[in-house]
Amino acid sequence: MSKQDQERTRTVRIGIDVGGTFTHAVAVDAFTREIIGTQKVPTTHSAAEGVAFGIIEALRLLLEKTDIEAGEVGFIAHSTTQATNALLEGDVAPVGIIGMGRGVNALIARAVSNLGKIELARDKYLETHHAFIDTGGAIEESRVRTIVESLLERGAKAIAISEAFSVDDKTAEKQVVDIVRAMNIPCTAGHEVSQLYGYKVRTRTAVINASMLPKMIESADMTEKSVREAGIKAPVMIMRSDGGVMDIEAMRRRPILTMLSGPAAGVAAAMMFLRISDGIFLEVGGTSTDISAIHNGRARVKTAEIGGHRVYMRTLDVRTVGVAGGSLPRIKGGKIVDVGPRSAHIAGLAYSAFERVEGGDGDHLGVELLSPSPGDPADYLSLAVGKSSSQSLALAITPTCAANYLGLVPEGDCAGGDREAIEKAIRVVGDFINEPPADIAERILQIAAQKCIPVVKALIADHKLDPEMVSLVGGGGGAAAIVPYVAKQMGLRHQLARHADVISAIGVALALIRETVERQIVNPSNEDILRVRHDAHEAVEKMGADPATIEVQVEVDNRTSVVRATAVGASALTEEKKESTVSSDEEMIKTAADSMRVEKESVSEIFSGRFYRIFQSERSDARLMGLWHSPIRSVRVLDRGGSVRLQFRDAVIAATDVSGAEKAIVDLLEEHATWGDAGKVIPDTVLLAGSRIIDLSGLLDTAQVVSLARAELESLPRDLDVVAIASLS
Repeated sequence: MSKQDQERTRTVRIGIDVGGTFTHAVAVDAFTREIIGTQKVPTTHSAAEGVAFGIIEALRLLLEKTDIEAGEVGFIAHSTTQATNALLEGDVAPVGIIGMGRGVNALIARAVSNLGKIELARDKYLETHHAFIDTGGAIEESRVRTIVESLLERGAKAIAISEAFSVDDKTAEKQVVDIVRAMNIPCTAGHEVSQLYGYKVRTRTAVINASMLPKMIESADMTEKSVREAGIKAPVMIMRSDGGVMDIEAMRRRPILTMLSGPAAGVAAAMMFLRISDGIFLEVGGTSTDISAIHNGRARVKTAEIGGHRVYMRTLDVRTVGVAGGSLPRIKGGKIVDVGPRSAHIAGLAYSAFERVEGGDGDHLGVELLSPSPGDPADYLSLAVGKSSSQSLALAITPTCAANYLGLVPEGDCAGGDREAIEKAIRVVGDFINEPPADIAERILQIAAQKCIPVVKALIADHKLDPEMVSLVGGGGGAAAIVPYVAKQMGLRHQLARHADVISAIGVALALIRETVERQIVNPSNEDILRVRHDAHEAVEKMGADPATIEVQVEVDNRTSVVRATAVGASALTEEKKESTVSSDEEMIKTAADSMRVEKESVSEIFSGRFYRIFQSERSDARLMGLWHSPIRSVRVLDRGGSVRLQFRDAVIAATDVSGAEKAIVDLLEEHATWGDAGKVIPDTVLLAGSRIIDLSGLLDTAQVVSLARAELESLPRDLDVVAIASLS
């Protein structure tokens, strides 16, 4: 370590992940990304303070058990299950809706904004009460106050204000929301949650957001107060459902964006900590597995739905499967017929992998079939400890136990168990159903894998990932129980995350500040696109992102006329990671070849810069029954530490500098554009500019790409290396 590194002041990033069972807190050195310390406490679902109590307790223990001083903390963030649980359980505040409209739209707006009961989940509803203001005339404060008081008398605890066409003019909505906030009543305006047309969907989104405000604001205030009392001055950040974080003030306005932030935390870790370029990330807990897709270092997202209703918010495309490391086998007719959805945790059983029963060859163990929860069928497998034993516990055979038995858990993995204890327990089950123990373990993993494999295949297909470039990445405490076997069955590569059991907390600690701005613009001009980009850039900068770290990706959807800009940036208080090691030429070529699944001899280097090296392997693609062959140029971009940062099945590059970038981009896109039924189609484009990766994919024409590239490059030195990469597949 250099003298400069030794003398630097340490900056610590703290991430707290609220899981279904435990709340994990992790401290990460912002410079080296080494784990300084971890702590966990039971998640406080039933506490009067809600999950905030567990967050506060985990933070207290983390600071107490490590040598971290409050002044060293430059970043602190947490995920939360509060919004998701509130929706699933119907634990939300009744909302008073103030619909608004004028002229001929008033009659339609009055009917459309009256949403009645909104279904959140099965048999769970959000109650709403409705009033309407015709905005054809002046908005009178006394009239608004009277309407609000009437809605409160009818049972409303929060207010949603939504006017038809507020996307074009939000003046009236702002007037009303200012009046309501002056009355100290939680409220949301339609323009605050979305700038997209679609009055009913925008109103529904505002109403659901408003329903969360009372409890979420209380929780946010409690958490922030605790952080400040600990002496930490860094802004408190909250995990968003799209994999980034927002400041606590933004959460107080839009708590709906925290839905599904638990699964998002693991995906953030896969991108920021594990540096996954293209892969399927499986976060395996005890009861369920969350599965998501990553392409070129970006998580795939989708439009969210609540209770089957579309809302205007973007979430990671996370798909949950009811099987995981602690799932229980089910027995019918003397055979194992299913695994899950209930787990050892829900049934109150201990894993046989982690509990040793003293005495003989399983003499004190006996098979019992049980019902884990009221109403469940009594066909779940458990092992009861006999009366002659001094122990009073019941055991489970889980996928974690089966994976240990078959030797699939790597040495030192958090899922590693006691082999002798597992053999004893699984032998008892074998005697009960008259099957060899190895067949039982194989059967458990086979059933578990068959629940995950269709979801993995669907994600690959839905997001048009190239199976040749996909690897499976496992996180969560149960990763070793599921991921290696799924990879084996699918013939895919896999890896298990370091610190898998706290991977989500690491993801929270390393997450970037993020904001998405959407506008509906028919035939957007370059100026329109740059304006949306500017708004997204400004939003994350206001939340504390260092302007030098902000990257903005812009997409133009020609079908819906939506221009979407997503900005991400690192906290201004956080030091950027520097690669501590530089891979050798031999290591680089081997990594690229392994990624491309080719021999090292067929890999050549086509660019070497200060931050990135680019490798290519060319092969022939036969078409028309072998009558026509076209070259396929597989491309991999590696950073100096040897991690694959970008991968392309077929791509071409143009190396230049900032001064020549525009011409290089135009030449590259025009040369490789294609023509189809929709007209001219340009390839997706990515720029490497110094250490930055600038994603310009998702744009419709060369002029849009050049316009955005100019905005991204204008502040950089003219002689800085730039590489334009055009994806041809």
